[in-house]
Amino acid sequence: MGNLQNLKNRITEISEENSTKEEKLQQICDFLASEISYYDWVGFYFKNGDKDELKLAQYNGEETEHTIIPFGKGICGQVAVSNKNFVVQDVKEQTNYISCGWKVKSEIVIPIFVNNENIGQIDIDSHTVNPFTAKDEELLEFTCEKVASFV
Repeated sequence: MGNLQNLKNRITEISEENSTKEEKLQQICDFLASEISYYDWVGFYFKNGDKDELKLAQYNGEETEHTIIPFGKGICGQVAVSNKNFVVQDVKEQTNYISCGWKVKSEIVIPIFVNNENIGQIDIDSHTVNPFTAKDEELLEFTCEKVASFV
């Protein structure tokens, strides 16, 4: 990971741009995927209306069939219920895991809160085992706070 402050500064710039919510989310996905070598898939999921499920929004990476994820299912679905960060350094060790592809070795999911309500999350898949550090959590929590300011 590069300089944490530089990454945060760029996320702040994107979040304050005069563009649509969708354009900002896509820019954030593209930026993180391009800047951090082990971020092989970067995407946002948001609560799907009043349903107890998440719906895929903007992302950067291979297409996924997981466009709808029920609450409680997989890492993303568990974060929708627990409201806590979930760092999985090796997906083989998770029983409640939805595989997005054979290349995915680890995953980190951070919830997005607006007015103390979990409205969505950022989801990162990596093709590397054990890549995530406290810096990743800090950067992604910061990113989610910025996203909460414009969604």
